[in-house]
Amino acid sequence: RPRASHPCQQPELSLRDPAMSQCSSCLGAHSSPCTSSAFFFLRGWLEHPVRAAPALGILLKLAELLPLLFPWKCDCIHSQSFSFHAQTMLHSQEKFCSTGAQIKLLLEIPEKIWSAMEASQYLHATHLYLLCCHLHSLLQLDSSSSRYSPILARFPILVRQVAAASHFRSTILHESKSLLKCQAVSDQAVAEALCSIMLLEDSSPRQALTDFLLARKSAVQQLLNQPHHGAGIKAQVCSLMELLTTTLYQAHALFYTQPEGVPSDLSLPCSLLFSMLETTTGQDPAGKGIKVLKEEMKLSSWFKYLPLSIVEFQPTLRTLAHPISQDYLRDTLQKWINMCNEDIKSGLVILLGYVKSLKGLAGIRDAVWELLTSESMSQNWDTVCHRLLDKPISFWEDLLRQLFLDRLQTLMKEGFDSISSSSKQLLILALQELEVKSSTSAPSKHIQFEHNMALFLWSESPSDMPSDAAWVNVANRSQFAKSGLSMKAQALTPCVQSFCSALDSKLKAKVDDLLSYLPSDSSTPKEILGVQSRNSAFDRFADAGTVEELLRDHCITCIQYVLGCVREELQSAEDKLKGHTDALNDAKLNAVLFMARLCQSLGELCPHLKQCILGKSGSTENVMKETRSSKKLGKGKAQEVNPMQAKWQEVKEQLLQQSLFAYQIWSSAVIKVLVHSFTKTLLLDKAGSILATATNWDEIEIQEETEMGSSITSKIRLPVQPSWYVQRLLFSLCQEVNRVGGHALPKHTLQLLLKTCLAEVLAGYEKLVEEKQEKKEGTFPVTQNRALQLLYDLRYLNIVLTAKSEEAKTSRSKQDSRIEKVTDFLEANIDPFDLDVFTPHLNSSLNRLVQRTSVLFGLLTGAENQYTNRSNNLSSQEPHNILPLASSQIRFGLLPLSMSSSRKTKSAVKNTENQTQVPPPLVVRAEEETFHPGSLFRQLATEEEDTAAPSLFKLCWLSSMTK
Repeated sequence: RPRASHPCQQPELSLRDPAMSQCSSCLGAHSSPCTSSAFFFLRGWLEHPVRAAPALGILLKLAELLPLLFPWKCDCIHSQSFSFHAQTMLHSQEKFCSTGAQIKLLLEIPEKIWSAMEASQYLHATHLYLLCCHLHSLLQLDSSSSRYSPILARFPILVRQVAAASHFRSTILHESKSLLKCQAVSDQAVAEALCSIMLLEDSSPRQALTDFLLARKSAVQQLLNQPHHGAGIKAQVCSLMELLTTTLYQAHALFYTQPEGVPSDLSLPCSLLFSMLETTTGQDPAGKGIKVLKEEMKLSSWFKYLPLSIVEFQPTLRTLAHPISQDYLRDTLQKWINMCNEDIKSGLVILLGYVKSLKGLAGIRDAVWELLTSESMSQNWDTVCHRLLDKPISFWEDLLRQLFLDRLQTLMKEGFDSISSSSKQLLILALQELEVKSSTSAPSKHIQFEHNMALFLWSESPSDMPSDAAWVNVANRSQFAKSGLSMKAQALTPCVQSFCSALDSKLKAKVDDLLSYLPSDSSTPKEILGVQSRNSAFDRFADAGTVEELLRDHCITCIQYVLGCVREELQSAEDKLKGHTDALNDAKLNAVLFMARLCQSLGELCPHLKQCILGKSGSTENVMKETRSSKKLGKGKAQEVNPMQAKWQEVKEQLLQQSLFAYQIWSSAVIKVLVHSFTKTLLLDKAGSILATATNWDEIEIQEETEMGSSITSKIRLPVQPSWYVQRLLFSLCQEVNRVGGHALPKHTLQLLLKTCLAEVLAGYEKLVEEKQEKKEGTFPVTQNRALQLLYDLRYLNIVLTAKSEEAKTSRSKQDSRIEKVTDFLEANIDPFDLDVFTPHLNSSLNRLVQRTSVLFGLLTGAENQYTNRSNNLSSQEPHNILPLASSQIRFGLLPLSMSSSRKTKSAVKNTENQTQVPPPLVVRAEEETFHPGSLFRQLATEEEDTAAPSLFKLCWLSSMTK
């Protein structure tokens, strides 16, 4: 016997098995010494752990060669004398060969199981393992048995084989359950894994359904707990949707059974698990385990010695595999979906928290839409849902839609909160720069522009004209392109432009980010959209209206927050300027004007603000279409107000009101300072002070008729200029208005400025009247000449500072009563006879003065009250037609037209009269008055209401200058 070299070699055992003893005795009694030595040499190999399998094969060959090696001995066996002995030897030989073949198969099974495991053929591995267990029972190798096992005693290698085989069950179960968690596996592979679990655990189909769903729930949690890296979130969400969808498809393919009498659909398989169980357990004549065993081992020479119980081995289930009822299947799947919903919602909230842009959110939504709309996912989806759950199911609607909307709202809120806070910081920095008084260095050019608008208006810069102004028409220019001249025309300083540009760039980023979540092309035909919606898993743009509403609300909240910051700064500035004696030189006033211009220009310089509120309807094309349609409707028809347009108008109104409030603070400060100086000079009661403010008087010759009927010539002296302090008030007021860009001031601000100034001036005159009526001692009396000058000043101020508008009509009666009282007091100090003589000349002098100073004080006076009646008797031989000026701005002088057009018109009228022979005197008189010299001025002077007269600018070359 060879010496054992393996460290785990068992001690030497004797050959006590009856079959082996008979074989050895037979071989020893009827063979040569060489044959006996060979047998005992093979016996040593059988005890070797590595050489045991080859030794068994050699023994089986040797058993086949016995009749050939010893034919004479075999003849003896067949003889009658040795019949009993021969039968015993043949039976022992068959038992020996069968035992050897089983041990041979048993030793080869582990390698085949590992090969099947590596190939993911878990059902085949299960068959081999169960066959191995069957061999253990046949060879009495079961470790649980207390009986003595002679095979283990003769073949020590089988001890390790039995120990190794015990681990196969747990390994196969682990790998099969791990395969159930994978979503990219076929229905066949899942069915084989479930069959393996059922055979190894001897479980029922209901338990298999539970194992399948628990494995998929574990897969869901595993997907949600993966590391989060940017674009990987899209893959994770898509994997979740694919896992849920595939689970329902595979549940239908594995566990759903068609009702009796319903034909099967080849494109939608079902009951795969039950058909595979039938095939595996031998209820189907074609057993896969038998085929595999025969195909792999039928060519071996020892295969014929295997007993029939091994050759025809079939796995069995202790419990019958009854089909699962539809009610149980529906309830179980619904419970599983509900459990997964809770896990997925809590996990996706965390997962979507890593998405920082609406574009990324839209990318995930589109990827899910493409996945669920693909043919592999959408085919037969409704049928599967109806069979399994008796209702349609949409994972987007039930799981993702609200989560995406919540995340979108959070992103919007965070974005606009950031815009609000950054705008507040930008506003504070801009105000600090305007309010800081630097004594060491001169302020920057932009700060100087804020202090004095005239410096900005009359400065030149390369950006005054667009670079493409020479070849691009204004109508074709982008709405976002603003030239420097247009900014100067609107009195928008660089500081205001930079603030609006910063805000608009942030709004543009939000709009561009949001547009990726909205449908890109609104011009797609409705028929195509209908077909696409029917073929898609869900409508991915169903929330477009909600998203635009969220954008609108957050944008309005942001603007209201900025306006609230502006309001706080304005109230602080107002409180500070109220008690300031020199408010015009206070830096706070510059900050107030900056905020006034800012609120006035936000709507125009921030076009994306309008787009945020109006949505896609705020584009230029849509606005033009709405404008054309509104014109076609006509003035008499009531037009429906678009809610988005109404909100935009509301925002514009809030901006305008805030701007007007800021301008009101400025106008109050200006009037307070200027009128204070005016009133102080007005109330001076010393002769020297009165003479210092006196101006030129004109000497006028008048013809008077005596009682005898003769006429005499006399001279009167009347004021032709207002007092110096009146002129200084008006000129200083014009300077202040011009310093802040008076051409761009709102009309309401100018009217309020004039109204407040006139009220304060009247208060000064009323105070003067009160002092003179008290007749204190030592006061200078009101002489006739001073009364004339005061009356002249008051009437001049009333003409200049009175605005003829609808808003002013309500307060005009109150001012007229106040002026009347002051006028009565002053006229009481003038001789009544002289007053009758002076009044016509004072009126004509006032008219000339107003016309003469209309350009000087043009920022204060309006087009409706700067011209009065003119005499029809002109000194020139040819009368002139005067071109009417613009109703809003006074920038041009009187432009005479040639009389040729007037004469042609008159001749045309005369020819018409001759042809028709029906004289229309009223019409001709009206036409003649229209072209009569000075008639336009007469119309402007006599009109009490602010009516819009037809302008000749539309008919002449000057129309190009107004664009």
